[in-house]
Amino acid sequence: MAAIRSVLAVTLMASLLAGCSGFNFFNFMSARDCMARAMYFESNRSSADGMLAVGTVVMNRVASKGYPKTVCGVVGQRNQFADGALTKSMTERGPKALAYQMADRVLMGGRHPSLSSEVKFFHTVGYSFPYDNMNYVLEAGGNNFYIKQKAGTFTNDPFAALAYW
Repeated sequence: MAAIRSVLAVTLMASLLAGCSGFNFFNFMSARDCMARAMYFESNRSSADGMLAVGTVVMNRVASKGYPKTVCGVVGQRNQFADGALTKSMTERGPKALAYQMADRVLMGGRHPSLSSEVKFFHTVGYSFPYDNMNYVLEAGGNNFYIKQKAGTFTNDPFAALAYW
């Protein structure tokens, strides 16, 4: 066992010293784990609707040019999802179970009915940004989901584009 650890340590160090960026710890996580973790940490841990929306955004990115082609690649992108989404402990049992249930749904093709394939972005409700290219389409799980459009086309007020009946 010690010999195996030594070989792995030497291989890891050699790849890091050689500048190889292909090694990524998260390559050993399943798509299901990465998806559930993104949902758990991004959707207030209690909203199935919010989890489904987060999962839809992840899958929209996987299917889109300019993003990694795997769930773990998308969720592991720097500064895109909650800090520690792939490393922190998922300590709340009920929300963790819901996240895995919703991850299974999304990975089997389920998508949020209010989100088109163009929706690839979201941010926490209550935040505002000085950009005028954010077309908001949904508020769910403590997040506002939006499409980036041509600058100047839309207001940055998340509530201006949401219909409340």
